[in-house]
Amino acid sequence: MQTAIKGRGSLTNRSSRFQQHSRHTIRPDPDWRPATTVTAEQARSIISSNRSPDIPFDQSVNAYRGCEHGCIYCYARPSHAYLGLSPGLDFETRLYAKPNAAELLRQELSRPAYQPKLIAMGTNTDPYQPIERRMRITSALLEVFDDFNHPVSITTKSALIVRDIPLLSRLAQRNLLRVYMSITTLDGELARRMEPRASSPPSRLAAVRSLAQAGVPVGVLIAPVVPGLTDHELEHIAAAASEAGATEAAYILLRLPGEVAELFREWLETHYPLKASRVMNLLRDMRGGRDYDSDYRQRMAGTGVYADLLKQRFRRICSKHGLGAERRLPDVSAFRVPKPRSPQLGLFGDS
Repeated sequence: MQTAIKGRGSLTNRSSRFQQHSRHTIRPDPDWRPATTVTAEQARSIISSNRSPDIPFDQSVNAYRGCEHGCIYCYARPSHAYLGLSPGLDFETRLYAKPNAAELLRQELSRPAYQPKLIAMGTNTDPYQPIERRMRITSALLEVFDDFNHPVSITTKSALIVRDIPLLSRLAQRNLLRVYMSITTLDGELARRMEPRASSPPSRLAAVRSLAQAGVPVGVLIAPVVPGLTDHELEHIAAAASEAGATEAAYILLRLPGEVAELFREWLETHYPLKASRVMNLLRDMRGGRDYDSDYRQRMAGTGVYADLLKQRFRRICSKHGLGAERRLPDVSAFRVPKPRSPQLGLFGDS
């Protein structure tokens, strides 16, 4: 059994499927703490397209690669393998930032052929992860959306989002914004182990309240639902989010694509050894006997009796708490390409 690393979700730095040689983490001492490094990456494009019919957006923007939140279940972990890095500790310690993201977004939205439609942020890694506090790339991207009157949605686990409430409020007033706060559990100890550097559950609920009071439409994403570990909290999370001001809710069943399956099993057997077998057996019951099934028709909610019970419970929860009744489609009609600022303006200012 592996030993947990304080402040990190992964226990090891397992090799990716693309590496020829296996990698094993050797800890110099029990108190070893891997440091976080951030590398600037000059991106060549910033808007990614999506064609999956089970995902409610066609376009997304990601300011960062890797995520310091360290959520052990994160489905984006395998993306680090394309960089020749481990989806384990590398994913949460070796981060990449795109300082030219806002400039690229402005260029891509200005193209004559561009057709405006919702752009999602937080689809791969969290736009408000800890390094955003000093790098402010997400804030710069939101300024571009504001300039272009372009609709955007944000999914995050971070209370840092309240820093940008003045900007978010401006977008919300024009029906250009939806925010989704992802809450997996209300259990503080479980959250610290499963999402070690994400905001605490009370901080996320406080952020929901602050956003709602500022007129920002906010929903709660109960994700992932871990059968046998967090599924009993569906009602409690929905009730707490509704009381804080959330108007929408959705849930996603735990997904374990690629290397995530082994990383999650390793984490589960270390932190919750008495529950590990039950959790994995319940998950396989909803995944056709496998750890994961990527079929878009069921990958978000699973199949089988237990999955059907979750769906029924969730429908009743939303009905009871009025979650989902106020959903509005984002407005694309106001999109415009702003006129470039003239360098001559300063020559004839007030004197």
